[in-house]
Amino acid sequence: MRFGGASVLEIIENASGGTYRAVYTVRFEKAVYMLHCFQKKSKKGIQTPKQEMDLVERRLKAAEADYQRYYA
Repeated sequence: MRFGGASVLEIIENASGGTYRAVYTVRFEKAVYMLHCFQKKSKKGIQTPKQEMDLVERRLKAAEADYQRYYA
């Protein structure tokens, strides 16, 4: 999964109660940011719902600003 050139890792876990996803960014040298964790409930197969993708994108932008503030 890629967001605007930033490397993002999505970990998927299937359990008896459903499918869960955790999304991390691995773009930064000194930190890993967990961007979102959720239970997938999409009715469109394996596609991640747009609202979840939008939230990850907003959090990635916030992580970039945080990293610049504290690590750059």
